[in-house]
Amino acid sequence: MTARIEVVGRVSGRRRWTVEQKLAVLRDAFGPQGCVRTACDAHEVGSGAIYTWRRQAMSGELTGVRHQPEPTFAEVRISEPAALVAPVVCTQGSSPIGIELPSGIKLTVDATVDAEALARVIGALTR
Repeated sequence: MTARIEVVGRVSGRRRWTVEQKLAVLRDAFGPQGCVRTACDAHEVGSGAIYTWRRQAMSGELTGVRHQPEPTFAEVRISEPAALVAPVVCTQGSSPIGIELPSGIKLTVDATVDAEALARVIGALTR
């Protein structure tokens, strides 16, 4: 009995890619009809290499032309601290609920507080 076995596999070891080859792979992966998985299979390259080449191409490192980011500035205005709001006066028969956030902000509400509104306020204060 003679059995024939065919082994199909990817190229083993490291390969050297020219800039033109890398750009062709990127066109196949990210072009109008592109697909990373299809490009990986067609060119026998890992997806990690494709994403590294894309990052390098976007920064200009792949083609050797680096674009220096221009400095940006943001306007900052310093204002007076907001006045403290007087604690909520609870109606008769309801107990106050004290909430202290990790930032040190303290809230006092009663049981009739709208839960959705309280969640929005707490969300805004924790940013």
